[in-house]
Amino acid sequence: MKLYRTNLGCFVEERGKYYRVPLTSLDALVTHDDLQGYLLSVIDKSEGVDIAISELDFASAQILAPIGNQEVWAAGVTYYRSRSARMEESKSADGGDFYDRVYSATRPELFFKATASRVVGHKECVRIRSDARWSVPEPELTLLINHRGQIIGYTVGNDMSSRDIEGENPLYLPQAKVYDGSCALGPCALISREPLPASTPISIEIVRHGATEFSGVTTLAELKREPSQLVEYLFRDNTFPFGAFLMTGTGIVPPDSFSLASGDRIRITIDPIGTLENEVVQGN
Repeated sequence: MKLYRTNLGCFVEERGKYYRVPLTSLDALVTHDDLQGYLLSVIDKSEGVDIAISELDFASAQILAPIGNQEVWAAGVTYYRSRSARMEESKSADGGDFYDRVYSATRPELFFKATASRVVGHKECVRIRSDARWSVPEPELTLLINHRGQIIGYTVGNDMSSRDIEGENPLYLPQAKVYDGSCALGPCALISREPLPASTPISIEIVRHGATEFSGVTTLAELKREPSQLVEYLFRDNTFPFGAFLMTGTGIVPPDSFSLASGDRIRITIDPIGTLENEVVQGN
């Protein structure tokens, strides 16, 4: 089941039909004792009742980022490709060895990414920092976690990153990662108690002036750490009364010669969640 947050309320999609969800607060949904069961009951009670809407009607709604008061956190260096890129970008600052050690360590790298106000949704604009020269998107499977530390769903995430700022000094990571419009989530949350299979593909396409400037694909099989392990570390000595989102890292890194430009369109697809699309704008 896919859960959408829109300007018309929340909807659940199942087999091409869209059902209005009586609970309109995403916080109430995420903290529900049994979200999947509740959404199934919404669908079951709707059978034979004319409250399902057509795909055309749903298309008139504005899809919003599937976030309420949740914090967004992120995991770093969880793919070998990310490890290699981070080592290369920080070599001049003598920080490359840090990333190799994090990749092989028991404790993962976890960092705060965004408050809800800094998150944009599907078809909204992500930003590149005004003081950055080398910016990239990072396509990531993002976990939706309830207040009890249980993974209840998944969404597509874009962890925008200023590689030159982080590469100058690893201690600058918060500035490279956390700023207005630095995080995109959507277009929906796939609600499922079951983990996604390792064969699940993650793909990205960056379009510039109507042509593909960069594309790449990986699978969850390349993810070194289990999502449940990342969640366990995140919830150590931390409470999340409204739940949280956790971005699980990227396995797709553009070549060093590439940097995002204003007007670029980023499309990130994770089946069976969907495609998150955002346009890039330059920061003030």
